Amino acid sequence: MKKIGIVRETKIPQDNRVAFSPKQCVALLEKYKGLQIVVQPSANRCFTDQEYTTAGIALQDNLADCDILFGVKEQKMEDLIQNKTYLFFSHTKKKQPYNKGLMQAMIAKNIRMIDYECLTHEDGQRVVGFGFFAGVVGAHNGMKTYGKKFSKFDLPAVHTLKNFDEMLHSYFALKIPNIKIVVTGGGRVTSGLLEVMNAMDIKNVSPQDYLQKTFNYPVYVHLKSGDLYQHKTHGNYDREEFHSQPFSYKCLFENYVAQTDVLLNGIYWDKTIDRLFELEDLQKSNFNISVIADVSCDIDGSVPCTIEATTIADPVYGYDKKTLQKVAPYQPTKDVIDLMTVDNLPNELPRDASKFFGEYLEKYIFADLIADDHSSGMLQRATICNEGKLTRYFAYLSDYAY
Repeated sequence: MKKIGIVRETKIPQDNRVAFSPKQCVALLEKYKGLQIVVQPSANRCFTDQEYTTAGIALQDNLADCDILFGVKEQKMEDLIQNKTYLFFSHTKKKQPYNKGLMQAMIAKNIRMIDYECLTHEDGQRVVGFGFFAGVVGAHNGMKTYGKKFSKFDLPAVHTLKNFDEMLHSYFALKIPNIKIVVTGGGRVTSGLLEVMNAMDIKNVSPQDYLQKTFNYPVYVHLKSGDLYQHKTHGNYDREEFHSQPFSYKCLFENYVAQTDVLLNGIYWDKTIDRLFELEDLQKSNFNISVIADVSCDIDGSVPCTIEATTIADPVYGYDKKTLQKVAPYQPTKDVIDLMTVDNLPNELPRDASKFFGEYLEKYIFADLIADDHSSGMLQRATICNEGKLTRYFAYLSDYAY
């Protein structure tokens, strides 16, 4: 049976999440007889070293005798142990230049690299990720920004709360004014955004009612790709066609800018897809949006005034609609849009996010992983390199990896 090591996070700024909580480690040991799990000590992890040792999980600084090593973010090149199986978010599949050295080190050290981002079903649907909690925290932060900007209500910072339940409890006496909110996207991030909208008792309305009616209570509309994009020629939306030829589609978001106070953006975007709007649209008199929580956080992406990723400590910046320049946030005017663009939102609820993540790992891949089941299509599709070379799924990285 295998020996599992849970590594400490070394990327700066340090991540406080972990693949498995102490209780999950105990459950895995009970289920898989003969399995061993050790944890590398860490002062930053959301579950303390003491919590692991109290649960009976040993601390071990040197993980050289482990077979499989679980992390969250990229490991430092110098910390990689030769001939091991690693699982973490490597951020190499798009040839990210800042991780080229890491990719080459994994090849040189004969690492079997299984990337969480690449764990998918056969149809390409991702299996694990922290997106749900990114959406949860993003929606909370977006609403907190609106309340603070216009002195309408006050919400606590999520990272000051104990857990998800305590965050939900903060909504019990919350009274939100009659504003209109757009939620975009259709994945896990968006499911988190919607969770908070419903927890705040904000009512869901149809696109037609959103555009045509006024309400004496806060409402939101959920816009998926089919609501946001229309073929430039035939005027319809076909999901397969949109994904294969997104450049053939135009964005319809301009219909919503005059009716919207807050945008919670969780949509997938790449350079072949129309943006939600352009910078010059901000200068038009009908652009009413005053707060944007861009959870997708694509710099200069679907939201062109997303010009930087912010931090948990300093999550919001202002953007002047007239000058198109970054300014101080929380000015009580619609001439300045406040943008929340934190790119590590799940770190504000790390314990909940980690437990959620670990459950999916155990459900979908753990048994095959420790059994060395190389017939598992899911593991094959997620293995970037093995035995000193790229796998066939990632051969396109050859000019990057060698």
